[in-house]
Amino acid sequence: MARILILSSWVAHGHVGLCAAAPVLQALGHSVTQLPTVQLSNHPGWPSVAGRRVPVEELSAMTDALAANGWLGQAGALLTGYLPSPVHVAFAAELAVRMRAGAPDLRVVVDPVLGDSPKGLYIDADAAEAVRATLLPHADVLTPNAFELGWLTGRETGTLAEALAAAETLRETAGGAEVLVTSPPLGAQTGLLSLAGTGARLYRAPREDAAQVPNGPGDVLSALIAGGVSPGAALGQLSALVRESLGAPHLRIAETAAIWTRAAPVPPESVDRAAPPG
Repeated sequence: MARILILSSWVAHGHVGLCAAAPVLQALGHSVTQLPTVQLSNHPGWPSVAGRRVPVEELSAMTDALAANGWLGQAGALLTGYLPSPVHVAFAAELAVRMRAGAPDLRVVVDPVLGDSPKGLYIDADAAEAVRATLLPHADVLTPNAFELGWLTGRETGTLAEALAAAETLRETAGGAEVLVTSPPLGAQTGLLSLAGTGARLYRAPREDAAQVPNGPGDVLSALIAGGVSPGAALGQLSALVRESLGAPHLRIAETAAIWTRAAPVPPESVDRAAPPG
């Protein structure tokens, strides 16, 4: 069992942000501590939404209480997700430093939740800039989608070769962090592009009809990685969960746990960095 602290968004209804990451990890037997950066009624894509940003002062006080109770130092991993402002980004970076001071082996997974195609950024540009400048250097693992990869590096990501080159740039910017690109450009397929010190690997999965897929798969993927699941196993579990949730208003995490938790891993393909396959 792993102990994971997650700093991200929280919704009263549905499965995105913390409310996707926590139940997935708990279904696998992990212990999760949750710090909400925003508290919303539901995902903003629904017709009505209400809620607020959680002030950093409250997050700091909550963290101090966790530390005073002896719980902060128990975490083996920190996962950061949705950070709505530069001060939230600064808090995330400070939290990584604080936790690592008490646990040098802490694994920091940064899901740079900035935006997606074709909508572009869905956080303020100054917050996105802060993620790039302030948070990336603390990451052991980064899980951007193709849009986020391009935005963070200023490089094109329209082909697999371009995405791999951009991942190389991001890895250098982040001081050698492992980069896992979600939904790399694979045409009719989807998957993961992994770049680490051991080399580049590609994992392929079927691309489902986007209109039938509920929100939250990216949050699930980054949570699985924070929980120590390998990229191939994480993609296998996520693909099974998405398949079992097609057409549903939200990911069916609890209802289909007996299926997705037992899904087979997706086998890796080696990628030649000089000439990656199409």
